[in-house]
Amino acid sequence: MTNVDSFGSKGVLDVNGSEYEIFRLNSVEGAQSLPFSLKVLLENLLRTEDGANITADHVRALAQWDAEAEPSTEIQFTPARVIMQDFTGVPCIVDLATMREAVADLGGDPKRVNPLAPAEMVIDHSVQIDAFGNAGALERNMEIEYQRNGERYQFLRWGQTAFDDFKVVPPGMGIVHQVNIEYLARTVMTREVDGVLRAYPDTCVGTDSHTTMVNGLGVLGWGVGGIEAEAAMLGQPVSMLIPRVVGFKLTGEIPAGATATDVVLTITEMLRKHGVVGKFVEFYGEGVGAVPLANRATIGNMSPEFGSTAAIFPIDDVTLDYLRLTGRSEENVALVEAYAKEQGLWHDPSREIKYSEYLELDLSTVVSSIAGPKRPQDRVELTNAKTQFRNDLKNYVHETVEAENGTVDETLEETFPASDAPSFNANATHVEDHQHDLVAEADAPAKRASNSVPVTMADGRSFELDHGAVTIASITSCTNTSNPSVMMAAAVLARNAVDKGLVSKPWVKTSVAPGSKVVTDYYEKSGLIPYLEKLGFFVVGYGCATCIGNSGPLEEEISDAINEADLAVTAVLSGNRNFEGRINPDVKMNYLASPPLVVAYALAGTMDFDFENDPLGQDEAGNDIFLKDIWPNPVEVQQIIDASIDKEMFSNSYDTIFEGDERWQSLPTPEGATFEWDTESTYVRKPPYFEGMKAQPEPVSDIEGARVLLKLGDSVTTDHISPAGSFKSDTPAGKYLLEHGVARKDFNSYGSRRGNHEVMIRGTFANIRIKNQLLDGVEGGFTRDFSQADAPQAAVYDAAMNYQAAGTPLVVLAGKEYGSGSSRDWAAKGTALLGVKAVIAESYERIHRSNLIGMGVLPLQYPAGVNAESLGLTGTETFAVEGVTELNNGNTPKTVRVTATPENGEAITFDAVLRIDTPGEADYYRNGGILQYVLRQISAK
Repeated sequence: MTNVDSFGSKGVLDVNGSEYEIFRLNSVEGAQSLPFSLKVLLENLLRTEDGANITADHVRALAQWDAEAEPSTEIQFTPARVIMQDFTGVPCIVDLATMREAVADLGGDPKRVNPLAPAEMVIDHSVQIDAFGNAGALERNMEIEYQRNGERYQFLRWGQTAFDDFKVVPPGMGIVHQVNIEYLARTVMTREVDGVLRAYPDTCVGTDSHTTMVNGLGVLGWGVGGIEAEAAMLGQPVSMLIPRVVGFKLTGEIPAGATATDVVLTITEMLRKHGVVGKFVEFYGEGVGAVPLANRATIGNMSPEFGSTAAIFPIDDVTLDYLRLTGRSEENVALVEAYAKEQGLWHDPSREIKYSEYLELDLSTVVSSIAGPKRPQDRVELTNAKTQFRNDLKNYVHETVEAENGTVDETLEETFPASDAPSFNANATHVEDHQHDLVAEADAPAKRASNSVPVTMADGRSFELDHGAVTIASITSCTNTSNPSVMMAAAVLARNAVDKGLVSKPWVKTSVAPGSKVVTDYYEKSGLIPYLEKLGFFVVGYGCATCIGNSGPLEEEISDAINEADLAVTAVLSGNRNFEGRINPDVKMNYLASPPLVVAYALAGTMDFDFENDPLGQDEAGNDIFLKDIWPNPVEVQQIIDASIDKEMFSNSYDTIFEGDERWQSLPTPEGATFEWDTESTYVRKPPYFEGMKAQPEPVSDIEGARVLLKLGDSVTTDHISPAGSFKSDTPAGKYLLEHGVARKDFNSYGSRRGNHEVMIRGTFANIRIKNQLLDGVEGGFTRDFSQADAPQAAVYDAAMNYQAAGTPLVVLAGKEYGSGSSRDWAAKGTALLGVKAVIAESYERIHRSNLIGMGVLPLQYPAGVNAESLGLTGTETFAVEGVTELNNGNTPKTVRVTATPENGEAITFDAVLRIDTPGEADYYRNGGILQYVLRQISAK
């Protein structure tokens, strides 16, 4: 691509005698008054201006950005690199391998399918907590990981050798986002272009929504679907509208009783309530300099939870100190400082920057909090946690209740009538009155559901389990295990607890899954790791683990008791996601908490616990011990951190990051430009996306005679849609594997089998907690099959196959925030392969809407103030969508006409908004998807 440079921005930056080609922002009028994030985008346009896709008008439009205006100008953003984790990364490499064959079939050179930008994958999603609570857990879990995933890992090793500029970080090294901030992120990139060394801002897209963690380092990046990431690897820019930017001012300091996790949960609640979907969030003000880099990364990590595209901090001395600590070279640090100051990217709190919207948080007002029982934005102050748990419990159990002073013989519905419920609900968009309702209920009779059952374990342990029992307490996920302040606080709390004679409850599955090996290095140097282990918190692996559903099974006796008594038990984790059915199939209620609170809940053993007034136990003298008695002193925690963390820890961990252990090195590595598919494989199979594809796309058509596959409510996440976690023998996916000779014990997780479309199609919309409104009182992946007489209940996959055989297209009806959560490309891939041609929702989360288009599925939106209920749609109608064919003329209509015809009665018609938002997205849809579009571009060269 030839740079046009209409603004004469190309110049030279000298850094200590080294010269770099740069594109100066001050060559464009208006650039210096832009927010930090938009300056990064502006440099991107200057550097990639080609006079065709990216023009001088695009540059001017961004430089003259109107902070108040609604986004309307499309630009093309070319990320500097792509980062992947293995669950979403494996299908990326599968698709690239398939594209190589398809290019050859269309007469092109298969080696043209090659990353044009650096692509790096960290294998972090495959380790599962099978072994826990003992010193051998880490080694045992890694052994099992390789047994389960050896076939996938061989494929990735082939990809590492077959594709240029593609690197793989082997298992057991850390979580992708922590490895990104500690090692892979450059902050300022350098690359030789036409014989000249060029410097430019590090930007990235990733196949995980929490790619935004790197925003804490001043790197603009966000999560995209795997299909978008593949296109970016192949040189396709990301099409986007110039966004609104929300300025978030931070002041004050975190009080002694609160942690960075509490700050994040507070910010998440604030921004979700404010509404930031599709926007950038940028932190500014005098308080920014006082926010440690680890806290910045923790905040950036949660961007998907509050819904923004990115949540970025500018570059300053804190950034440079972190780069030095983590072992970056002095040459790199000097370049980052010089480049940022030259380009106006250095944080200057005295400069007044105009933002689209403003928020402010005084950090001194933050209090200890948790979030749950199923959404990260549903924050609960710890002082109200017991009351709120009891209130939420009615949504999960239907039992008799027990008052504090005796049994009350009435059902939960009678005890807690609907009118007494908080005004927010499980499907509400915001939680405005959450805390208010708790205060209102504080004087209500303290009642709780009870269904206590005795459990006797094979090793002799015996105890009683009841609703609210904490069955999983896991220090896990990228959000917090990157942050020494909360990780060390957990260890200090553990020490204080052990010194007081406290122990974890015997029914709690405890675990620590650090984000990198540096964590265990500083734990060991501090001398605190024995205290964590004394409470059962042994290191079980270096990966996402519990936070992505790899919590592993509960002990058999505990699992049996939960299911036989239908107990609503809980999990507490230091993660970022707590959606229904995500953490463990036996656990109904999931809570996010800081690492020290995870340990505290393991000591308490139940969510039905008031840390202010309920003792955790007694000391030798019989005195009650409360949480305040063991809570870590933040001054001591910082002193331990200062004495325990040094630069050499990072250098030692990352010097051999790509080499892996003996297991990795001993894997056989296939060779060749194209992959030799194993037709018997149940892990990696050639997908059908390009079968029968022609050099030119067929015209798109309207939709006629479609039936509803699912009718869904609000806040249906990609976890509900995409296959994730474990699955059972009687599911379509389980039956498929059994038919192919896979034993039940070897099923592994859906995520590990993302390279096999046959498994993934069968698991789409199969989440155990999904509620399809076509069925009454049924949870899980079921629907009504209108292709059969009397429309019987059937598995979603089985019904979809019957519809395909009959030639019947499908639609999905949904409510608000459809597709929120992780950037799961299989949520869109599976939807498309099931035969869904359109989704009609009240609103969409950004990534999933984009992914639907990328797979050739129309995202339609009800008119404002209208939904399925107000229109009287039941989901039993036959649907038609008219106006889609306008796309064949190069037009993108704002609306299309939807007609729903019931079996009896008048047809219902409305104009749905066509959520194809940019010309680039229209091109993808006309081609049948983004991969088909890219493939045709490559083949035509």
